[in-house]
Amino acid sequence: MTEENAKVEELGFEAALEELEGIVAELEGGQVELERMLERFERAIALRRHCAALLNAAETKIQQLVDEEGTTEPFSAGDIDADQT
Repeated sequence: MTEENAKVEELGFEAALEELEGIVAELEGGQVELERMLERFERAIALRRHCAALLNAAETKIQQLVDEEGTTEPFSAGDIDADQT
């Protein structure tokens, strides 16, 4: 099964993002017939939603891991200076 024919939900983040970028480039090129453009646009929307869902899931997982370890403080450039003195 080619990437273009793969179900969006089965794609990993990197593959979905790469395909989305390809579709955007294709549509921006302006050489796409209307029917094909609509099909590609619909796929692009599905890919964008899938990428957003994967990012949200990753963010949730990271938050769960941080919560298991306890509270953390925001990182700032001043922290580096303080550690070096």
